[in-house]
Amino acid sequence: MKPLLKQMIRAESTVKKGELATAEVIKAEFDRFSIPCQIDRWDNNRANVSAKISSTNQKTALLLAAHLDVVPPGDALWKHNPFAGIEENGKIYGRGSADMKGSTAAVITAITELVAEKAVFKGDLIFVGAAGEETDSCGAKRFIEQNKDNFGDIAAVIIPEPTNFDIITAHRGIVWLRVTTLGKTAHGSMPQEGINAIYSMNAFLTELRSTDFGIEHPLFGKCSVSVNTINSGNAINVIPDKCQAQIDIRIVPGQTIKSVIAEVEKIFARLKQQDSTFDAKVEVIRHCDGLDTDPKSDFVRKFCEVVENPRTKTVGYTTDGPCFASLGAPVIIYGAGVTELCHKPDEYIDIADLEKGKQVYKKIFREFLC
Repeated sequence: MKPLLKQMIRAESTVKKGELATAEVIKAEFDRFSIPCQIDRWDNNRANVSAKISSTNQKTALLLAAHLDVVPPGDALWKHNPFAGIEENGKIYGRGSADMKGSTAAVITAITELVAEKAVFKGDLIFVGAAGEETDSCGAKRFIEQNKDNFGDIAAVIIPEPTNFDIITAHRGIVWLRVTTLGKTAHGSMPQEGINAIYSMNAFLTELRSTDFGIEHPLFGKCSVSVNTINSGNAINVIPDKCQAQIDIRIVPGQTIKSVIAEVEKIFARLKQQDSTFDAKVEVIRHCDGLDTDPKSDFVRKFCEVVENPRTKTVGYTTDGPCFASLGAPVIIYGAGVTELCHKPDEYIDIADLEKGKQVYKKIFREFLC
């Protein structure tokens, strides 16, 4: 398990490098145990990897859905090379060690050990390592589209994100928007001859701060809205004719992108009524629905019993879960690793957590599939 994780870290599956090398590491591991596995490759270095253990079909299948990609290491100094997979003081360091190659290695090792032990699978076990979770969930969407007619009945989808072994059944979704206000350029000494796009953006953002997007969720309340980048202007003596702001909206389960865009366009209409020179447009950069699995469903209740944790939780971050929820099965997020270490310098996973993760996943597979 430790060598597998180190190889996965060294594969460096950033957006720039792609997921192919990590997919090849995983396939080689499954191949060692003669577990049917295949790589779906596109755009040269993008890849999903999937494996399936067929069964006697006496029980309903489980789908284990991991992601292969990692965020870049950033500009901060690391104690170790972020892609060296260094083991030190009971920890394995490296980008992706926590998010989520560590828990993925634990899942794969749990599978291969059960196969080596000649466990009899009464339900199919399907594993997928998907591309692009950190950006646009392209791998999960592609895998579902390619296999939607082949899954059959699935009891549940389990996503082994690092949750500190908490059971997550709900999270917010994402709507990332780019709003552009359009003006008219002029010389800085004659502002009356132009239309300043920055002033138009200021008017929009003022309205945005007081906008009620309406939907309220019993667990999350209302969506959050954060304006995180603004770009405009080419020179200090030129009236800017364009201003762009990128807005991070974390929607609640049940809130649609259509309703969010409708509220933004209402702001545009109000401002246009107040000032005929106001002009703006909105584009969607990324969209992911929220996740809201019923914590009282039969599978979730049984899962809680198996892992000996009676409580489920919610989180603010987003996963591939909503993509897999389209299959109609409950989605649970559960895995080894400390959530708070994700995307940070000197990311690591405790080897003790790796071992615990392997053992608990073996227990899950035995209970639900064997």
